[in-house]
Amino acid sequence: MGLFSFLKDEFIEVIDWVEQSNDIVLWKFPDRDANIKYGASLTVRESQQAIFIDEGEMVDAFTPGRYELLTNNMPLLTSLRNWKAGFNSPFKCDVYFISTKQFTNLKWGTPNPIILRDPEFKQVRVKAFGTYFVKVKDPSKFFKEYAGTGQSVKISQIEETLRDIISPKFAEALAEAKVSVLDMASNYTELGDKIAPILQKDLDPFGLELTKFQVTSTSLPKEVEEFYDKMTNMNMVSDMNKFQQFQQANAIEKAAENPGGGAGEGIGMGMGFGMANMMMNQQQNQQQQPQQSASKPQTKEEILATLKELGGLKEAGILTDEEFEAKKKDLLGRL
Repeated sequence: MGLFSFLKDEFIEVIDWVEQSNDIVLWKFPDRDANIKYGASLTVRESQQAIFIDEGEMVDAFTPGRYELLTNNMPLLTSLRNWKAGFNSPFKCDVYFISTKQFTNLKWGTPNPIILRDPEFKQVRVKAFGTYFVKVKDPSKFFKEYAGTGQSVKISQIEETLRDIISPKFAEALAEAKVSVLDMASNYTELGDKIAPILQKDLDPFGLELTKFQVTSTSLPKEVEEFYDKMTNMNMVSDMNKFQQFQQANAIEKAAENPGGGAGEGIGMGMGFGMANMMMNQQQNQQQQPQQSASKPQTKEEILATLKELGGLKEAGILTDEEFEAKKKDLLGRL
């Protein structure tokens, strides 16, 4: 019984690969240093290819199907070994299976922000993220140029390799596209289509094919996003009076939620908006209704105090330089 088991293990009669994991791209058949029996059965399933390595040299390749390993199915190996037509002895070869299916939803991203010339922000730093699909297009080239003679290759290894290639190519395509970061979201498909053929040139030497490349998101530096949000909010406001009232009410609400925190600054800002609004309305009313001088005229001290308050609002960024100068000129004219 022991002798029979030894002889049975000495020759390999069935060669196939039943994939146990979805992330394996290349897998070496475990031969345990045993010889392959002449006429052994080789099964290559759909989305697989098998290649035979003889003494370090790639010889025959097999596409999906079932084969009996005979001389007529192994022309290159037969030629190298000078096998005769009647050859029926076991032989030694390394057998590798390569998956040719698509590997989907692989992730890419820019590890560092890309400095981009932008028509709106002049220069801005952008980070981008996305997904891509890839497959082995040329198994022989993939084995020679990428996989080597290891026991297996996982898709995560390829993903890591491509990560360093994708980032600079994305930067090149982004610069060529000349798309503003404000319009980038509406051009994700266009960017993906532009980058894909550029990347494919770098994948060809490895026998890989990029079947899909997608940009899914872009992000700006925090300060740029905050500025953009402020500009968006201002563009949405049609009534400055209501906006200032909203700001003041919001600041008071925050102060009530956190009396001991820094909400007092928010109240000050909200009141600053309200004060600026009241003073500007007051000045406009005085200019539009000069004949209504029944109200008590401002004293010199009151005018100087108003000037000081307006200066504080200008420093806070609430009043522009032009608005401040106009009010200053009007108030000084009353002294």
